[in-house]
Amino acid sequence: MTDPEKAPDAGRLAHIIALTRSVVPPMHPAGRPFAAGAFGLALVLRRLSRRLGVVGFLLAGAVAWFFREPKRVPPSRPGVVVAAADGAVSHVVLAEPPAELGLPGGERLRISVFLSVFDVHVQRVPVSGVVGKAVYKPGKFLSADLDKASEDNERNSLLLTTENGVEVVVVQIAGLIARRIVCQVAEGDKVGMADTYGLIRFGSRVDVYVPVGSRVLVEAGQRTIGGETVLAELPEA
Repeated sequence: MTDPEKAPDAGRLAHIIALTRSVVPPMHPAGRPFAAGAFGLALVLRRLSRRLGVVGFLLAGAVAWFFREPKRVPPSRPGVVVAAADGAVSHVVLAEPPAELGLPGGERLRISVFLSVFDVHVQRVPVSGVVGKAVYKPGKFLSADLDKASEDNERNSLLLTTENGVEVVVVQIAGLIARRIVCQVAEGDKVGMADTYGLIRFGSRVDVYVPVGSRVLVEAGQRTIGGETVLAELPEA
């Protein structure tokens, strides 16, 4: 039988655990080795000095925070494109998508979002659909806020096709500090809006290309929330 005096305590503990989980986001799997390494270093430093140990644990906490993967709730509106990343809109321009995707010539609307080292660095799928192509291209590591970073920097490009046949391109672009792009999806995969599909380690940028005729709802300088902020409304197929 359950002790009636212990039941309230158990309920309070469960509430505290649930509240903590809702406030502290989980960590992306790609960040676990880094967090474990930082925690191990902190233990070593703690043996040498209490102050060094404090610094080490603060560093480990910062590493875990960098790789956070908070839950996001996408909009239910049909025919929209959401931000693929947290950050600030740096450019809204007409540009051709990455050549390696082999798409027919012609410009599309490109919405670029720059991620600082303080932003969530996981990437979200901007539309539900199927991955038509996934192409990685090595390149330079220019500052990700430069317009030419879209053409010159290391990148990973996805071509997504919605159930209505509309094509949307999303590109992960490495930055000045970023040296590793992680992509978890492949050609033929079915993906849902706001699903986590990748990660760029440290300062970087994500470009989303939508068809000309789309109604863009953001402008340079605005902040975005990956998986939630609506970037544009798509035209009919």
